[in-house]
Parts: sequence; C-alpha cells; structure tokens
Amino acid sequence: MAIHRSASGSLVVTKRAAKSKFLADVLTGLSRSPKQIPSKYFYDERGSVLFDRICELPEYYLTRTEVAIMQEHASSMAESLGRGCLLVEYGSGSSVKTPILLESMQNPAGYVPVDISREHLYSSSNVIARRFPDLDINPVWADFTDRFELLNANPATRRTAVYFPGSTIGNFEPDEAVKLMEGIAQLVGPGGALLIGVDVRKNAGVLERAYNDSDGVTAAFNLNLLARINRELEGRIDLSSFEHRAFFDSLASRIEMQLVSKKQQVMSIGQVHFVIDEGEAIRTEYSHKYCPEHFAILANQAGFEVQKIWMDDERLFSVQYLTVA
Repeated sequence: MAIHRSASGSLVVTKRAAKSKFLADVLTGLSRSPKQIPSKYFYDERGSVLFDRICELPEYYLTRTEVAIMQEHASSMAESLGRGCLLVEYGSGSSVKTPILLESMQNPAGYVPVDISREHLYSSSNVIARRFPDLDINPVWADFTDRFELLNANPATRRTAVYFPGSTIGNFEPDEAVKLMEGIAQLVGPGGALLIGVDVRKNAGVLERAYNDSDGVTAAFNLNLLARINRELEGRIDLSSFEHRAFFDSLASRIEMQLVSKKQQVMSIGQVHFVIDEGEAIRTEYSHKYCPEHFAILANQAGFEVQKIWMDDERLFSVQYLTVA
C-alpha cells in the first residue's frame, strides 16, 4: 500500500495537544451565552461511525443525492481538475464518494486525506489504498481549520485541488466559511481549485426530517459529544438529562442542532463546574443552506470564482467547482 506516515509530518497533531485544544474549546464554549461546543468534536471514532450510519438513513437525503451527482458527473469533474492533480480531501469521511472521483481522474499526482479523527483517517486511507494500490497516499491527522503542511513532493504534480464533500462548509458561519476558503485558496495556490459540496436551501420539512431521524441515530450522534467529554476530559455529565433538538432557522437559512437540558443541573469537567437551567440549550452544530447565487458571493469574497455547478434533478444538493480568482 502506498500510504506514507512520516513521524515529522503526517501526525500534525499530537494526542496531548489535541486533548488540550479540545478541553480549551469546550470550557470556552460552555462559558458563553448561549452555551456551545464546536461541531468538529463530533468526530471521534464512535462519532464517525454514527455519522456513517446517518448517511445511510432514508431521511438524510444529502449523502445519497451527492453520491448520485458524483456518479453522473465524475468524469466532467475530473476533466475540470485535469491531469496530474494532487487531491487534498478535507474530512476523509467514509471514503464513499472519493473513489468515484479518483476512478475518473487522469494520472492523479497523489491523494492527501485530512481528518481530525486519527482512527477514522487511517481506516479510510487503508480502504482507498486497497482500491488504488498505485496511488500515492499521504494521510494528515489535523484540524483542517488550522494551518497544516502538504507532504506530497511528486514532481508530476501540475496543480493542487481541495475536495470538500458533504456540505461541511455549511457548519461554519458565513464569515468563518469565507475565512476557511481563503485558507484553501492559499493552500492550493495560483491555478488551484476547490471541488465542494454545498447543500441547497429547500422546504423546511425536508430539512428538519433529515436532522431528526425516526431511528434516533442523529440524537445518539449529538449526545455522543457529551459522552466524549466524559471519556476524554474527566467530564461528569448525565447524558440522560439531555435531549436532542434540531430545527430550521429560516432567517439565517440554517439548521441548528442543540442539546437541551431536561432539568436544572451542574455539569462538571475536571474541577470546573457549569450550571445549566431547565430548557437551556447547548448549540452543537449549524448547517447553513445556500442558494447558488449566495454561495457564489462567499466564494468571491474568499478569492474563488465558481466555474461549474452540478445538481440533481430535484435541486436538493450541489457540487461546485471553484478556481482561484
């Protein structure tokens, strides 16, 4: 398998540093009003497994629609990326969509999956390596919202492109999304590109069902965030005293996901204690939904120009190809 794991490069984040950052972000978020925890901390090993299950749910249209778009238009996307493209994937996910794209790409210079969950990163990298044994793969364990270095030194690299599927860009406030895409523009450099999944604004009922599935998998995924705090940060939080809630905020054009306290209680993390009232919510995720013209404005602010947009017939989801302006 052509997977490279250099001690000085691939493991960008040490376990100690990752835990320290996790603790600092949780303590800061719970000290705010309203309380909040960054959604990136959903994705420990169990959280990643639960999210893979969410992607298979009948109510969760996003994954199957995006996969269908990829299956129909992957050759066109690969043609846009061109020969000798180094593909950097933000959030290695379950690597369901990535093989569809890689199979259509012409002589890719390499594949660099970047993920905050170390276990999930190497598991998905191994899946790709078995399917593409000649592909140069350099997994990077990192938070892609922070700076990191690319390790690929293939002289055949003609351009660098970031692949950012799954509409994860919607988890960021618009100004944060611009900042993230500015970082991507710097990473890929002149002539670089971004292939990105963007969820489209639609009927509120469709959206709310997608985040409130009847099997309760999304609720378990949300509550696992508190379970992770208990496991990793010496938390003493009663999961049974919280419930999952997700709703569409039409003014902000986003789904908001929360953990709502069923009673007044004290949450303890190490020696730090937080009082939370009955009915008080901890925000755990935003998922912004964009009309194509609105997303184009954000892309332009970040230094990108939208070149192509592929959508399904029902216009539920979009995959967009952007180049550095």
